[in-house]
Amino acid sequence: MTADETARIEQACARLIARYANLNDAGDWDAVAALYAPDGRMARPTAPDAWIVGRDAIRAAFLARPARITRHLCANIVVDVLDADTAVAESAVALFVADAPVRVGGFHDRLVRIGDHWLFAERRGYLTF
Repeated sequence: MTADETARIEQACARLIARYANLNDAGDWDAVAALYAPDGRMARPTAPDAWIVGRDAIRAAFLARPARITRHLCANIVVDVLDADTAVAESAVALFVADAPVRVGGFHDRLVRIGDHWLFAERRGYLTF
């Protein structure tokens, strides 16, 4: 794999992470769930060992939450390309919720290319404070 190919993958994966935050803040749960591979799984930062598996279950988990106004700020995104179709990433996140304390944590991601799209195979959140 060339340096340019690696850089394109890193950029696509970093964009996926940022897009996830923006769609989450917009409350577009269909679009958020579509960012996962069909059998993808996620664990929220508040429950890092409670896996939610599959797009339908992920969408349902977001719909089950009370509506809230949020802003996720992602930083320190580092993507490691494993091969042409897989990568891992780590990112930091600060979560601002209206009328609540700021939460700081991050995500460990496993990303896969399916067709022309990079998707989350696994997204595991954690809280630092």
